[in-house]
Amino acid sequence: MLGYAPPALKRVYIKTYGCQMNERDSEAVASLLIQRGYRLARTERDADVILLNTCSVRDLAEQKAIGKMNLLGQMKKKRPEVVLGYLGCMAQSRGATLTQQQPVVDLVVGTQRFHHVPDYLDKIFADRAAAADQYDAELKAIVDVAEEAGSESTIRDHVIGTNGDRQVTGFVSIMQGCEMFCSFCIVPYTRGAERSRSIGEIEAEVERLVASGVKEVTLLGQIVTSYGRKTIPKKAGKSAFVQLLEAVNDVPGLERIRFTSPHPKGFGDDLVQAYRDLPKLCEHAHLPVQSGSDRILKAMGRGYSRDWFLKIVEKLRAARPGIAITTDIIVGYPGETAEDFAATEELMRVVEFDQAYIFKYSPRRDTPAAELPDDVPTDEKERRNQVLLELLNAGLDRKHAAMVGKTVEILVEGRSAKGGKRMLGRTRRNDIVVFDGSERQKGELLTVKITGSTTTTLYGEPVIKL
Repeated sequence: MLGYAPPALKRVYIKTYGCQMNERDSEAVASLLIQRGYRLARTERDADVILLNTCSVRDLAEQKAIGKMNLLGQMKKKRPEVVLGYLGCMAQSRGATLTQQQPVVDLVVGTQRFHHVPDYLDKIFADRAAAADQYDAELKAIVDVAEEAGSESTIRDHVIGTNGDRQVTGFVSIMQGCEMFCSFCIVPYTRGAERSRSIGEIEAEVERLVASGVKEVTLLGQIVTSYGRKTIPKKAGKSAFVQLLEAVNDVPGLERIRFTSPHPKGFGDDLVQAYRDLPKLCEHAHLPVQSGSDRILKAMGRGYSRDWFLKIVEKLRAARPGIAITTDIIVGYPGETAEDFAATEELMRVVEFDQAYIFKYSPRRDTPAAELPDDVPTDEKERRNQVLLELLNAGLDRKHAAMVGKTVEILVEGRSAKGGKRMLGRTRRNDIVVFDGSERQKGELLTVKITGSTTTTLYGEPVIKL
């Protein structure tokens, strides 16, 4: 069979766009491929297979992936044997149209079928080998965007210790799907209905990660606070999600717990109290407010008011003094007036967020908002975006400067991206701290004194304990 090599000789490169859920999905696919005998490539140039795990939340993410595939298509003219594929949300929403618009694409796999990727790659290579002596054979692209019951439990494998790199933090997917149907969001259509794993299954995964050296886990879900709401009854007034947090908190050897991405409506009193009562739950709450205008919040279908949101922030700060509050905000939603935007700006001043991810609205097809006139001019969206960024950065400069001279505990994650002797760690509030250190400190909980700061980073030095 000319041109065929066993999977063990094939190298795969996965490029991920979008959220931490996508990062976790890519890791699970990589783990399954390694188990099948494939190897991970360090670069695209070294790869026999290149997979783009895509995002559809914003138009820019889709355009980046499409542009990247066009570039890979040019490379494929010189290396026709390379297999190119799309995974994830854009693959789910566009399906076969991707292969029609970009014939270089060999594989399209949706969000509930990631675990079939090794089988499909095996088939592609086997079909190519079989066709080597059949010159008239036409090899069609494989497209699979079907729904699959139980797919939430297939994202459980991790890539640990690849290339000798010890893993300190880990993502744990606890559920898939979303049923919030916010007017601007395509996720319910690309990820499907809510499907949750069992508490015992998740707890066992965390135990395996801790046994491998992981010190911190982040629990992941499209709306993570909706975990188990249909399948796991409340116990002693506690939601399924809080029951899960308590179970994970009891795992021996685990130091820290985080979770993302929640919905503000999921922050009931039981979750607020969990911040007070669970020592491993980090003092960081991500509360995606999206807008400070009640009128826009109603149009978005968010299900809460500005005052309700502010009360949740107040409760969290009372339960866990010093907690970091972060958020997501959309500017330029259809119909957003100057008064609506002013309400969002005022909300940012009142809350003083510790970080905010600010996005300019872009229509997503098949969402209710896409039917509305996109009536905020592009330059006005940009102006509003910059106003909020400047407000955010000024606040971060003040907060970080106030940290200088204080001591904090960090979990050392590895070398700083800038290299050299600098190492990087995070506080429980999720502040990034860079310091001069060595690789042997990776995975340690280290006390450091903050010596300097920028808008995005704190700088410190280890405190020598006598």
